[in-house]
This record gives sequence, structure tokens and C-alpha cells, in this order.
Amino acid sequence: MPHHSGRSVYFPNLDYVSGPSLEDYWEAEEYYSVLFHELVHSTGHNSRLARKGIIQSGVAFGDATYSKEELVAEIGAAMLCGVARIENATIENIASYIESWLRVLKEDSKLIVQAAAQAQKAADYIRSPK
Repeated sequence: MPHHSGRSVYFPNLDYVSGPSLEDYWEAEEYYSVLFHELVHSTGHNSRLARKGIIQSGVAFGDATYSKEELVAEIGAAMLCGVARIENATIENIASYIESWLRVLKEDSKLIVQAAAQAQKAADYIRSPK
């Protein structure tokens, strides 16, 4: 991942993950948690797992599709943190998503299972790309 100041982000149209360097984080665990989150997003690219939240145009912060993709990315990051044996240190960073997740989860009782399945596929892809 190229290191740039500011926040970590995945740019689907460029298929590019960008973020601050390890030295910009208080804890290494937070750096890796954030990196894993963005890498999970990158698996949604059309050339990989082609998830709706990444390949669909017009997805906006807070809408159902965005919230589902963020849930997938956060679950996938937690899975990868578990594999790496590091504590997932992004709980404060996900606070802004919790409200939209709860709304979407209330509307779709199968979402958590679907999101976990997609997150597992993403984590598996990252661990051994095909």
C-alpha cells in the first residue's frame, strides 16, 4: 500500500488502496486493522469478487449498499486480525457506521450471515489469491 498522509481509503475506480504509514498510528494493531479493512474492500473489485458495494455506481455514505459493504469490510478485517493474532483496534473508527448497520440489519435479517460469508470469501482471497 502506498503511504500518504490522511485517512486510509480504497479507490475502486483506480483499484488502489492509500493510507498513512505505520508511523502515523499510535498502535501497530490499528494500522493493520485499517489496512485489512481497506484490503477487504479491494477484493470487491470487478476483477476479484465483484461485490455490489464496490462495483455499483452511485453508492453513497449511509445508504444500504454502502452499509453492507462496510459491514463486510469490518468483519473481514476482524477475521484477518484473528489470523494475524492481533487485536482489531478500530472500534472507535467504526462508530459512524454502527447506526447505518443497525438500520440495515433491522431491514434484512439475513444480512449478517451474508456479510460474514462475503467477508470470509474476501479474507480467503487475501490469504491466497487465485
